[in-house]
Amino acid sequence: MRWDELSKRQQGMLLAAVSTEFALTAAAAVDLWFRPRDAVRGRKGLWWLGIFVQPIGPVAYMLYGRRSLRER
Repeated sequence: MRWDELSKRQQGMLLAAVSTEFALTAAAAVDLWFRPRDAVRGRKGLWWLGIFVQPIGPVAYMLYGRRSLRER
């Protein structure tokens, strides 16, 4: 289906979903870039691959990939 064949509501929902996915991926990437290796569960290289698996990768990293400051 083409963009102009979608209703305004469908276009808005698609833009919201894409924006949310982009924001989650960007937030996970920035966090992973600046987070020290010992504050990440598992290997950072694998998490880099994982955060680009949409839509679960960034969410999985944010929930399970980061260690809290108390755990370190």
